[in-house]
Amino acid sequence: MKIKVLIADDHTIVRAGLTALLGTEKDIEVVGEAKNGAEAVSNAVALHPDIVIMDLMMPKMDGVEATKELLRKAPSAKTILLTTYGTSDGIAHALRAGARGAVLKNADNSELAKAIRIVAQGDDYISPDIRQQLAADPPVPDLTPRQSEILESMVRGLTDRDIAELLGLSTESVSEHVGAIRQKIGAANRTEAVAIAMRKYLLKF
Repeated sequence: MKIKVLIADDHTIVRAGLTALLGTEKDIEVVGEAKNGAEAVSNAVALHPDIVIMDLMMPKMDGVEATKELLRKAPSAKTILLTTYGTSDGIAHALRAGARGAVLKNADNSELAKAIRIVAQGDDYISPDIRQQLAADPPVPDLTPRQSEILESMVRGLTDRDIAELLGLSTESVSEHVGAIRQKIGAANRTEAVAIAMRKYLLKF
């Protein structure tokens, strides 16, 4: 019996390339595609794939949220991340959300098929490159919703006073949150906190 695969990526050329690549594998069948996370979830519910190949950065619903939704709505479908994402944070968040594998898009052609077979059998597969990436660039702990809100305001250039007025907080409370954010993400100052947020894609705009 063939392993049924759904490919979710917002680039048509990537989906076509992956479909062609996997079409050469005798034990793998591509049963559908999706151009965003929301479509990946709905198509998985309809098509019952064994594996969903999931890009991290997609419109409407990113790979992390789509992975969470798949666990709820199509739990038999196992997610493998396929990404060029530059930092470990998105990958780590998706793995915590339930993804069973992760492969970089610049990996050898045979590695994706290998990952599909391993995950379909019930095991996890994280490519060596991604393991090295996670070790070299450890993900920051998850921010609370309030911390994310304040960090987003910092990235937009708002002062503590501006943020306090916007969120209905005291300036002192905002300052305490900023200090907690800096400590959590390992930033020495406000400017570095903003730089880390941008580099590690900690926020969704």
